[in-house]
Amino acid sequence: VQLQAFGGGLVQDGGSLRLSCAASGPTFSSRALGWFRQAPEKEREFVAAISRSGANAGYADSVKGRFTISRDNGKNTMYLQMNSLKPDDTAVYYCAAAASNSPRPDYYSRDIFYGYWGQGTLVTVSS
Repeated sequence: VQLQAFGGGLVQDGGSLRLSCAASGPTFSSRALGWFRQAPEKEREFVAAISRSGANAGYADSVKGRFTISRDNGKNTMYLQMNSLKPDDTAVYYCAAAASNSPRPDYYSRDIFYGYWGQGTLVTVSS
């Protein structure tokens, strides 16, 4: 599975952006997917993840209620709608696909379970 994230950019405090992650490969729909981010001089952190069908999703507490993850298996694409952005959301955002296509668990919040990564897209939120 090859992944490419795009849609990042510069936005003002309180603004919105939608990130996309386009995937190639026949097993996209059989893998849980996730978004992670890494701010300057900080560890990579979990943002959101979604199950194979898209029916279940999980979020980091810091983004819950503001971000929405979704996927379109017909288009081999995942999305992250980000609303009410804050300067603390500034980071490089990465999309990832689970290493395993096992049906359980629904999704993963730890990066060690992801075997495929996109190149990252920079989101900058100005105050």
